[in-house]
Amino acid sequence: MSGRQRTLFQTWGSSISRSSGTPGCSSGTERPQSPGSSKAPLPAAAEAQLESDDDVLLVAAYEAERQLCLENGGFCTSAGALWIYPTNCPVRDYQLHISRAALFCNTLVCLPTGLGKTFIAAVVMYNFYRWFPSGKVVFMAPTKPLVTQQIEACYQVMGIPQSHMAEMTGSTQASTRKEIWCSKRVLFLTPQVMVNDLSRGACPAAEIKCLVIDEAHKALGNYAYCQVVRELVKYTNHFRILALSATPGSDIKAVQQVITNLLIGQIELRSEDSPDILTYSHERKVEKLIVPLGEELAAIQKTYIQILESFARSLIQRNVLMRRDIPNLTKYQIILARDQFRKNPSPNIVG
Repeated sequence: MSGRQRTLFQTWGSSISRSSGTPGCSSGTERPQSPGSSKAPLPAAAEAQLESDDDVLLVAAYEAERQLCLENGGFCTSAGALWIYPTNCPVRDYQLHISRAALFCNTLVCLPTGLGKTFIAAVVMYNFYRWFPSGKVVFMAPTKPLVTQQIEACYQVMGIPQSHMAEMTGSTQASTRKEIWCSKRVLFLTPQVMVNDLSRGACPAAEIKCLVIDEAHKALGNYAYCQVVRELVKYTNHFRILALSATPGSDIKAVQQVITNLLIGQIELRSEDSPDILTYSHERKVEKLIVPLGEELAAIQKTYIQILESFARSLIQRNVLMRRDIPNLTKYQIILARDQFRKNPSPNIVG
């Protein structure tokens, strides 16, 4: 072994064990020879020395990775000196801009359907996969088809090795999921599975460096997305969140809840009229199809209206309900009538 190789081991100090039991080391293996080699076998002492040298290098590599995790949170400075954007697909300026922004700040991306949220997620996931060689990248979606779509994008667009990716569902055994968390680096799963694995300690929360959340508008109240984020921050604050949604919320209050629950720092919003996506938007033709109720549903509807009439008729007779078309009476109209009655009750109604 050369003096330089010995120096590599010495830099880690004499505390590192050189025994065969050291993590990542193998014992009793033979060194492969070059094809066609006719050299005589090495003496036993020389062969033992070569195997020992291999053990030293493996230990040094293991220790280097461990120190990297401790000192920089697992961040590889050489890989992190740049970020990669694919050119095997046509480059769209808005996707490039959003991808760059999402790398450096927790971002809520709001794009109309069909304009590449999946592509942006794949770019961000791949760069964190590179930057943190021992970290985990997690993609969550509420349905299995969305999960499958993202797996294909990560492989086809960014070339993440399939051997490093895994999909987990509720039907996957808990023991199997624990093994997957240890052996794979890019995980695709539903939020409920993530909650369960965090609560059981199967998920190495501190190793998660990037969390992508699809259909992010669901992150309200105690939905599983919110539970996942609350659990993760108990272990680490060093992870990036990318939230994706075509419809971020029905009103400002709902949008603010999503922003708060997912720790969002910036919003990248585009509508179909935004100048930078007009080129890629397609005119849609909407055709309305009215499907009549079947016999079974029609019978249920008839029974429901009969029950509703028994209560609504007396309210209509007392002019508490103004609408007399009972089949089309809505919950909102009933609540509105109740509130108005409480404010101005009729003196003619007793009890």
